[in-house]
Parts: sequence; C-alpha cells; structure tokens
Amino acid sequence: MAILGQIRSRPWLLMGVIALALLAFLVNPDSIDKVFGKNPDVLGKVNGEKITREEFNDQLFVLQQQADQQGQPKTGLEEQAWQLLVQSKLIKQQFEKLGFEMTEDYFWNQLPYDQMFAQQKQFFDEKGNFKTQELKKQIEEMQATSPESYNQWLKTRKSIEYRLMARQVFANVSTGITTGKKEAEELMKERDQLADIDFVKIDYATYLQKNNIKVTTEDLANYINKHPVMFKAEASRNLGIVYFPSAPSAADDAAAQKEITKLFSAGTDASGGTENFQNTKNDSMFVMANSDMPFNPQYVTPNQLPQTIQGQVATAAIGQTFGPYKEQNFYVVSKLLDKKASDSTLSKHILIAYKGAERSTATRTKEQAKKIADSLLAVIKANPAAFANGLKLSDEPNAVERNGSVGWTTPQSQFAPGYLNFLASNAKGSTGLAETEFGYHIINVEDKKAGTMGYKVAHLVKAVKPSDATEAETDKKARRFIQQVQGKSFNDFVNIAKKGNFQFSNPKQAKRFDGQLQGLGTEKDGEILAWAFDKKREKGDTEFFTVDGTGDKIVVYLNGKQEKGTADPESVRDQIEVVVKNKLAAKQISDKIGKAGSLDQIAKQFGTTKQTAQVNLLNPSVAGSMEPKVAGAAFGVAKGKLSNPVEGGTGVYVLIKKNETVNKQPGDLKQFTESVTQRSAGMFGQAWLKSLQDNADIDDYRIEIWNKLGSQQ
Repeated sequence: MAILGQIRSRPWLLMGVIALALLAFLVNPDSIDKVFGKNPDVLGKVNGEKITREEFNDQLFVLQQQADQQGQPKTGLEEQAWQLLVQSKLIKQQFEKLGFEMTEDYFWNQLPYDQMFAQQKQFFDEKGNFKTQELKKQIEEMQATSPESYNQWLKTRKSIEYRLMARQVFANVSTGITTGKKEAEELMKERDQLADIDFVKIDYATYLQKNNIKVTTEDLANYINKHPVMFKAEASRNLGIVYFPSAPSAADDAAAQKEITKLFSAGTDASGGTENFQNTKNDSMFVMANSDMPFNPQYVTPNQLPQTIQGQVATAAIGQTFGPYKEQNFYVVSKLLDKKASDSTLSKHILIAYKGAERSTATRTKEQAKKIADSLLAVIKANPAAFANGLKLSDEPNAVERNGSVGWTTPQSQFAPGYLNFLASNAKGSTGLAETEFGYHIINVEDKKAGTMGYKVAHLVKAVKPSDATEAETDKKARRFIQQVQGKSFNDFVNIAKKGNFQFSNPKQAKRFDGQLQGLGTEKDGEILAWAFDKKREKGDTEFFTVDGTGDKIVVYLNGKQEKGTADPESVRDQIEVVVKNKLAAKQISDKIGKAGSLDQIAKQFGTTKQTAQVNLLNPSVAGSMEPKVAGAAFGVAKGKLSNPVEGGTGVYVLIKKNETVNKQPGDLKQFTESVTQRSAGMFGQAWLKSLQDNADIDDYRIEIWNKLGSQQ
C-alpha cells in the first residue's frame, strides 16, 4: 500500500516505469527480463528461440495422454516433455536451415508417412491411398461440434509436425553419408588382416585384489577435466534420504484378524451382534458397510479370484464361505453368491460425453448430453443404418474408423460396470442407452457366444493398517533421528541411519523435474525436490516430511548442490570410479613392467601366464574381451619385437607379433561399400541429434521461474 501511495502522489514515477519498460522493449524485448525478472511464460530458449509455457504444457499433455492410453503413470513426465521440446526446436531450426517450410500442403502430403498413421489401415482406401479429404472433413466437424477435442488435435498436430520435420532432416542429412572407394578398400583390408600374437595380460580386477588403490576426489576431477564434453551437467542435488515406513505391527495384524473374525461369525455392533457375514440376507450391503474394499457385482474367472480360493470355487455350493485367510496386507473372508457361464459379447457404441465426465473434453452439460443421446437413439431405432452416421457425433477417439466397435468382451473385462450390465441384460441385436462415468452410450449388441464359467463372489476385507500408536512410534523414531543428525556431516547421517537399520538411499544427481526420486517413489518426491532446489537451501540442511494417507516419514539431507556446468566429481563417482581406478592401476602396472626383456619375465613378475591369440582390427576380440588398442598395437609393432605396455579396457597387455596373414572374406567392393554406408546412416541419427544438443545454446529458466512462482503455473 505504501508503494501505491507513492505512485498516486508522484505520477511522474509511474510514467518513468512505463517509459523504461517501453524503451527496453523497443531496444530489445529480452531486456524486459533484465528489468522485471524472467517472463513466467517463457521457460527457456534453444539457440535464442523461446520455449513457452503453452508449448511445454501442450507437450506434457500429449505425453500424459499417451501414458493414460498405455496404462502408465501420468506423473513425472515434465523432464521428458522438456527434452522433447528442446530436441524439437533443434530439428525445426535445421529443417528451416535446409530451406523447408511447414506449409499446409507439406503437412498433408507427408502425414501418411507419420508413425501415427502409416500403420493404421483405416486411414487408407482399398488402393492404398491416404484418406486425406475424409480426415480433413472429420477435423472440420470436430472444430464445429467439439472445440475441446479440436484443441486436443491441434496439440497432437504440433507433435506430428516435429516428427515430420525430423524425418525430412534425417533423410536429407543422411543422404550425404557415403563411403569412399579408398575408405572401403582400407576397411576391407582391415577386415581380412589377421595378426598372430603371444601376449601377457595383467588383469585389473586381479591386480586390485592384491593392491588396494583408493580413488580420491582429485583423481575423479582429473579424469573429468580430460573429458569435459562427457561430463556437462544440468543442475542437480545430492540427497541423503532415510525412509520410515509406518508398517503395521504384530499387534495391528492381530487386531485386524480379530475384527474380521467378529464380522464373519460373531456379529456387527450395529445389529447388536445378530447379523454376521455368514447369516446376512444382503451380502452386497453388508460388504459395503463393513469392508475396506467395495463390493464387486461382476462375474469373474477363477484366476481373477484370490489365490487361496481359486481351486475351491468350482466345487463349492452357492452360499459357501471361505476364510478368514490372509492375502498380502489384508484379511479376507469370501462367499460364493452365484456361478454361471460367462458369455462373450461383441458390441459397438456411440459415446455422448459431457463436461465433468471421466476423460471428457466435451463442454456440453449432462442434461444436454442426455437430450442428444435420447434423440439419436430414437433415430437409430427407427433406422438401424443411421448408427454409422451417428458415429460422427461420438466423443470417443477414432470412433468412425473403428465403426464404434469395442470388440469382444466378457463380464470380467475391464469395462465400466454400466456398460457391462447393459450387455448382460440385452440379447443379440438389441440397441439401447446406458450411462457410465464416461457419459451416455448408445450400444448395439452385435453378437453373443457362450464362454467359460464365471463366479460372483462377495469379499469382506479388512486391511492390516498401522494403528495410531504405531504411527506415533514411527513419528517418534523419525524425529529422534533428525535430532541426532542435525548439524552433523553426511558421513554421520549415513552411519546413524545404518546403525539404526533404517531404509537409506542416496540419489546423487536428482534433477528438479525428475518427478520421482531414485530409491523412494512417494507422492512427496516432488515436494522434496522443490525443497532441495530452493535458493535458500545450503549443504547440510535437513528436513522432515510426512507422506499423506500412510503416515510414513522421510528425513532428507542436502549433501551437495550441482549447478549447471561441469559435473561435481563426487556426484559421478559411481559412474566413473571403476574406470579411474583401472587407469591408476594401469599406470602402476606399466611402471612395474618398466623395460622387461620378455613375456615370460612379465608373466612371472605378476603371477600370470603367457597366452596366444589371433586378432583383427575390425573385430578386436582378445581372449573374449574387445580390446581395440591391443589390436592396434599388434599391427603397429614390428614382427618379433616386444611391445610397450598397452592400457586395455580389462587389463594391461604386453605382446609380441609372430606373423600376419590374410583371410579374404566373400563379397565384392561394391557390396561392402553399400553395407558400410547403410550401417553408418543407421547410427547417424541419434548421434547427430546428441551433437546438436551438446553444442546448442540452451537456456533453462524453469527452476528460477518455479522458485519465484512457488509452483508450476
């Protein structure tokens, strides 16, 4: 308010701010960022080209839709969306550098080759021609009748455009990959040449068993400095995590068993002890009132039942009970309610969705949807042939192409209960209306056939859950731990956790938008990452988290902060320690070999044996290990002369070349040249894209913006 007061009393101040902003925009729009901070709608730049929040959200939406269709989790896809956008921008820039433009004509001409359409027969006529006009018409109808579905198409189209650009760019650039005659001749020569050698190998693993070598942080840093491109790092955090699951105690287990036994044979408190699971007259209501899992009215096959009773239901009488028995963390009693043959039904439907329905993008109200469905059903009942035309109004993706078919289903199929109930209650040829959580379905029963036996079983379930006393004990244990480690070193944190036999994990390169933490995987992971990347956070900070719904506790220790740049040596120790240790061992071994006079002398010195091998430059296998440096030395050393120590991948080698031979392989120069070219082109795409990304100027503002806004907007 004080600032507003100053502006009111000093109008020149407001004009000055406006003038400053206008001047900055006229000189350079990006200067606004420097005056007012990062634009929250620009998440980054790739070679100067902006990645907007809208683009990011669209890409994330497409990934989430794909995950949902594949039954995968929809969370934790933010980083994947970002990487795809970065790569898409790089591809687009190369596409435009080659002189191409994503016009409407180009898009529709290339669409039949996209992976989304190329393998889908319904998009092609009997002559193999792509149904371009039909697809365009469907999109126009979608734009007129379902703006939200059309919006979804526009987001999908953007992803398709990037794929089409990538296809064109890779095709053009890989066309330039050739193999020259001289190169092919040299490669053929290397393919056919063989060298017979005697050698001694001092194996790294064997040597290190006898000679302890400690890899210091400086050793790791030296290796990183020699390979800087390999260790370009994004911002990350090294975290120590101790997880305290609020697991049920033996007393909690006994309490759950006692409770289900009472419900099974004694009686509920609500009935004054007169009604139990065995004598109840309304099994579904009893389960709904007393079970930790809902009543399932569907008929299921034996293999869909709990394993304990799978072999018993076939011979059981209606009304027979089973249990109590334990399945994982649940006590269960079951009752067989009915058994019957499970018919398979072939059906098709038209879905009329409404705003708020499951997975719906429709904007109409539920009342409007019901009115449309009733009107359409009346038309179809009067003229069954109108069903095909009605599919154009269906809110299910690709309904027209699939003729609305859902294929064959049984009562056990993973379908909405309302849909399955309609199929069970109606004969072949019937058409009618059913409501599910997805909207209103106009369903046609196309065919029915008898299937396997299905069983309707009521399950009374009691979960073995931690009691308040157990959760309080978990909380006490976790708070005692955080008090012990407060202000202590990371080594102390680890040692105290191990001494207490607590669940410890150490994600060393946790990134802000990973979504999940390695070794954890709870709904608190995102909150922990936000905490770790807070600007106020310092190495050595600790924090306490409670997982909602479970009572589990998490204690987190910030062990290191890696900002964008070269990787911190300790953050990549797990990745490179073995390599660095082998290099240190190789130097020691080479120094000890010195100027040895013979292979026998070296073998005796290191307690190993002399071996023989035949090596080839293009297939450099030596005694089962791929050792290109050894093969190179074999052809580089003079015949009969002892080589210098060769630092191989699995050990240090010293060799003597006995002779060279030629083993001519079948195939002419032309065939070989084509083979090499095809192999090179196949390997080119991803390597080239990685090279583009490694050498691009990529600005990532996400952490700064997220910190400023407090959350993803």
